[in-house]
Amino acid sequence: MRPGRSWGAPPPNIASGDGRGDRRIRLVLVSVDFPGLGTVINVIAVIIGALAGMAIGQRFPERTKGVVTDVLGLVTITMAGLSAAAVTDSAFRAATGSGAPVLIVLGSLLLGGIAGSLLRIEARLGSLATLVHDRFRRAEPRDRRATHRSLPHASTLDRSIAEVDDAEAAHSPTRLPARERFIEGWLSATLLFCVGPLTILGSINDGLGRGIDQLVLKSVLDGFAAMAFASTFGIGVLFSAVSVAVVQGLLTVLGVVLGEFLPEAHIAALTATGGVMLAGIGLRLLRVRDIPVADMLPALLVAPLLTTVVVALR
Repeated sequence: MRPGRSWGAPPPNIASGDGRGDRRIRLVLVSVDFPGLGTVINVIAVIIGALAGMAIGQRFPERTKGVVTDVLGLVTITMAGLSAAAVTDSAFRAATGSGAPVLIVLGSLLLGGIAGSLLRIEARLGSLATLVHDRFRRAEPRDRRATHRSLPHASTLDRSIAEVDDAEAAHSPTRLPARERFIEGWLSATLLFCVGPLTILGSINDGLGRGIDQLVLKSVLDGFAAMAFASTFGIGVLFSAVSVAVVQGLLTVLGVVLGEFLPEAHIAALTATGGVMLAGIGLRLLRVRDIPVADMLPALLVAPLLTTVVVALR
């Protein structure tokens, strides 16, 4: 076990006695430490959050779920801005030049977006989500408002409230067909949980043996986000836990392999590029524009390669 990763050490003995003898109670805490521990915690947090959201989500009216989605969109854009600010990272600018970081991010997104579009990544992910949904789909909840409105004793006020709810929910994600809602939930949650800077930095730091603090923080954020997403999109969010396990597991392995040789400039390039992609997710959640963010995923591979080229040409 690596030092510095212990979750606890045995406390001193607790002694008690009345002069006739001592009774000592020893509490032994088992130290858990292995590469990937942060990812395990993150996956559990997403599962718990998604299950909680699915359990309580149906109790909220459509307008409330719409507000939750809007809040997630705004917070995602805020996180995107903080991540994209990595273009000002001192190590990034020192390694590539003062004007190069923005161009590297731009070039990475363009090249990665073109490659992803030609490979039809978003469409293929959608097809995969459809396949998963068709195999594990569940019965749609009954529309209580429609039932309530159709009852003979429903009052005029009841009918009016139901009509207002329907009008407010006309463009709500929860009004999408079951399959589309599953795809949108799985894809949006996967991108949100797997593209951010905490995903990259936290997983790599876990692999490098630098601690799991960042992934623990990410687990808390993802747990609440999964709860909010699942209340709107349903079971599709639960399956994003598989995506988290795969992506962060691979990044952790990458950290183990690379050891201490991963330059800070390359991490900054990844973070800034991921931040711009997060902005696209935020715009999707706010229903401003349906940006094919998944098609831009190759940009996360292009960014460090392009950084290496720029550094070599200086």
